[in-house]
Amino acid sequence: MSLKTLPHVHLETFGCQMNESDSELVRSLLKQQGFVFTEDRERADILLVNTCAIRENAHNKIYAHLSELKAVKKQRPLVVGVLGCMAQNLKTDLADKEPIVDVLAGPDSYRQLPTLLATALEAQEQGLAQKRFALDLSEYETYEGILPDRDSGVNAWITVMRGCDNFCSFCVVPYTRGRERSRDPESILDEARDAAARGFRQITLLGQNVNSYRHGAWDFAALIRAVADQGGIERVRFTSPHPKDFPPALIEAIATHPGICKHIHLPLQSGSDRILELMGRTYTGAEYLALVDRIRCAIPDIVLTTDIICGFCSESDDDFQATFRLVEQAQLDSAYIFKYSERKNTIAARKYADDVPDQVKGRRVSQLVDMQRAITADRNRRYIGKEVGILVEGDATRSSSQGMGKTDGNITVVWDKSTGHPGPGTMVTKHIFDASAATLYGE
Repeated sequence: MSLKTLPHVHLETFGCQMNESDSELVRSLLKQQGFVFTEDRERADILLVNTCAIRENAHNKIYAHLSELKAVKKQRPLVVGVLGCMAQNLKTDLADKEPIVDVLAGPDSYRQLPTLLATALEAQEQGLAQKRFALDLSEYETYEGILPDRDSGVNAWITVMRGCDNFCSFCVVPYTRGRERSRDPESILDEARDAAARGFRQITLLGQNVNSYRHGAWDFAALIRAVADQGGIERVRFTSPHPKDFPPALIEAIATHPGICKHIHLPLQSGSDRILELMGRTYTGAEYLALVDRIRCAIPDIVLTTDIICGFCSESDDDFQATFRLVEQAQLDSAYIFKYSERKNTIAARKYADDVPDQVKGRRVSQLVDMQRAITADRNRRYIGKEVGILVEGDATRSSSQGMGKTDGNITVVWDKSTGHPGPGTMVTKHIFDASAATLYGE
């Protein structure tokens, strides 16, 4: 890079844990080439926005953010780069309608970022306006050999595979992150050891469908056991699996290994078999419930959470009632419940009409949320009077006078710091005296 001064970069991340992990890769790649990162946006020569394309709300946030940056760019020279899924999925819209964007880079193109940004800076110095794109999807890119540049903390995200082959009709991921490919297990273990050496006590393994992890003789059950065996790591989590192919070996690993957390996030999406078929989910409501029963039989203290979409194309009142009944029957510990929002280029966008009125979607979400909140509160009350192991994360969100940590099942616990407040990354035991739908209260 022939720039006369070290360019300062401000990176903002929106969306899922995979984006958080990708931003750590981006920081590492750019720092290796002499870029300097700053938390102060006013000092930045380059502003990068790592984007999400999963839901409409995520798109709206990014467009509002880019609109705000127009005023900043009028005041001083600034290279603006849009990274990630939105750059990949909406490249034409961003190129044509957002003149402030100088660089677009998809999730498989981050190795090209140093060159793209250096070229954009040099062009800006010469008064040239030309966008730089790197948006090819790869069948092979897993960013092997790049140790992420992580902020200090308790949890380290480790991406074990990229892309997805499921092609659920509502989901844009196969079009923004490409086809499935798994990382070499030795590189994953190296990254886990590095994270432990730097003080991280929890590892979360990431993949669009971790059940599909395959590398030679390794499957995901073997991988998660090997990560949990590494010294210095207290807990290992993972997200997300797919109900269609949840292997018995993984259930056994969670049940028997003390370092693997007793928590599974198991996306349901709908309880209607008709809607599940339109979504391309390849299981029925009865098969989902049978899997829940198998898991609970093997791991009685498991915490099960889920995702649900309300108002998918043609969803009738009967379809919604099927979802409502299944959620009531399953008695899961918590659920993330969303309105369906059509994503450009997906199978659903091409084949089906987004024909459920927004107010109907909203009403269905509210009904499910109200029921699930009551279920979650009831599930959490079973901890009252028990001693619970907690990994301390820091201060509570709502009050610095309270400490906060997570149970093995990923449930938030808060306590009064006047009774003692061990540092982040410490394992402690708390007696639970009260519970709500969101929180356990320890003493």
